Amino acid sequence: MSNHQEKKQNVALSSVTASLLLTVMKIVVGLMTGSIGILSEAAHSAMDFGAAALTWFAVRISDKPADSKHHYGHTKIESVSALIETGLLFITCFWIVYESAERLMAGTSEIKVTWYAIAVIVISIVVDISRSRALSKIAKETRSQALEADALHFSSDIISSAVVLVGLGFVAIGIPWADAMAGMIVAVLVARAAWQLGRKTIDVLVDAAPEGLSEQIEDIAACVPGVVAIEKMRVKPAGPFVFIDLTVTVSRTLPHEKVRTICVEVERRLKEKLPDSDITVNARPIVLDSETVTERIHVIGLNHNLHAHNISTSLSGEKKQITFDVEVDSRLTILEAHKLVSKLEKELRSEFNGEIDVCIHLDPLSHEERSARPIAPENRARVKSAIVNAAEEILGIKDIHDITILVTEHEKLCITLHCGFENDTLLENVHSLTSRLEGLIYKSLPETSRVIVHAEPLYAQH
Repeated sequence: MSNHQEKKQNVALSSVTASLLLTVMKIVVGLMTGSIGILSEAAHSAMDFGAAALTWFAVRISDKPADSKHHYGHTKIESVSALIETGLLFITCFWIVYESAERLMAGTSEIKVTWYAIAVIVISIVVDISRSRALSKIAKETRSQALEADALHFSSDIISSAVVLVGLGFVAIGIPWADAMAGMIVAVLVARAAWQLGRKTIDVLVDAAPEGLSEQIEDIAACVPGVVAIEKMRVKPAGPFVFIDLTVTVSRTLPHEKVRTICVEVERRLKEKLPDSDITVNARPIVLDSETVTERIHVIGLNHNLHAHNISTSLSGEKKQITFDVEVDSRLTILEAHKLVSKLEKELRSEFNGEIDVCIHLDPLSHEERSARPIAPENRARVKSAIVNAAEEILGIKDIHDITILVTEHEKLCITLHCGFENDTLLENVHSLTSRLEGLIYKSLPETSRVIVHAEPLYAQH
C-alpha cells in the first residue's frame, strides 16, 4: 500500500469512528433533555456516520489497481461516493429548512438550556473542526473527491451545530425564533457548497475534461520539435488521475525511430507537468507542402520496402523526368524484380498526378556474408602501391590512409581506404573524384571485387 493510499484509508476510518461516537453521544443527551434540536443533530450525525462509512469503503475500493474488467482502475468509485454524499447534503439542507420553518410557525423553541446540552454541542463542534481539517488536508494531497465530500459534510455539521448552540443562547435571553432564522441561512450556505461539489463530481462521472486542461496539453505537445499539429485529443478524468489519449501529426518523411522519439518526448513533457496522468501518444504521418520531389520518392519507395537513391529530376516540356536507383534483393529473378518496381512506378505516377516520366535502375542488394582474410604480406606492398599511384593521378584527392586489403574465399580483393579533400570541396565533386579513383583501382588491380572509398575533410582527425 502506498503512502497516499494509507493516508486516505486512515483518515476515512477515523472519521467513521468520530461520527459514530458523536451520534451515540447526541442521542443520549437528546433523550435526557428531551431536546428536539439535539435529537435532530443526532439524526444528522447518524447520516454523517453512514456517509463516512461509505467514504471509507469508497477509498478502499478506489485504491485497487486496474484489472481485466476495469481497464481505467476503480478511482471513479470515489466520485460515485461523493455524488451520494452530495445528495445527503441536500437532504440535510431540506431538513434544516423544514425544522426552521416549523419553529418559526410555532413561535416557540423546543431547546432546553442545560449545561450538558451545551457541552455536547461544543464537543461536537470541536470534533467536526478537527475532522474537517484533517479530511480537507488529505483530500488536497491525494485529490480524493470522496474525502472532499466527507470534509464538506463535517463542515456543514460545524455550522448546523453552531446554529443549535446559538439557538440555546437566544432561548436563554428570550429570543426563541432567532435560531430558526439562522437555520435558514445555514441551509442556503450548505446547499451552495453541495451544488459546487455535485457539479464537479458529475463532470468526472460524465468524463468532462477539467477546465483549461485540453489547452494546456495542446500547448505542451505543440512545442515538441517534429510535431506538426494535434489531430485528436481525449481526456478522461478518473478520481485524482487523468487519462490522456493524444494523436499528433508528423511529417511522413521521418524515419520510424524518429517518430517514436517524438512520441516519447511528448509523453515525457506531459508527465513532467501532469504527474498524476496516464498518457498514450500516437503519431499520424501526413504530407507536408514543403516536401521535395526527392523526399516524396524516398518515402514512397520505403512504403514498398525499396530504398531509392541517386534521385535526379529533369524538366521535359510539361512533364518531369525522374530517374533513380533502387536496391532490390539480388536473389529475385528479373521478372519478380520488375513486378516490384512496376508497383512503385504506378504509385509514383499517382503521387504526381501522372505528370512524370520514370526510369528506374535496378541495383542488386547482396545479402551474402563473405569470409575474408588479410592479404599476404608479400602482396600487400604491391597492392598498396597501385592504390597510391591511382590516387596521385587525380587532382584533389589527398592524404590516402587507413588502407585495408582483404582477400575473399574466391581469391578476390576487397579494398577499403580513406582519403582527404579540402574543406570547401562540394560533395558532388567529391563523389565524382572518388568514383574515378575506384575505376582506376579496378583497372590497375583486375582481381579486385569491391572498392569502398571513405571521403573526409582534409584536416579531419582520424
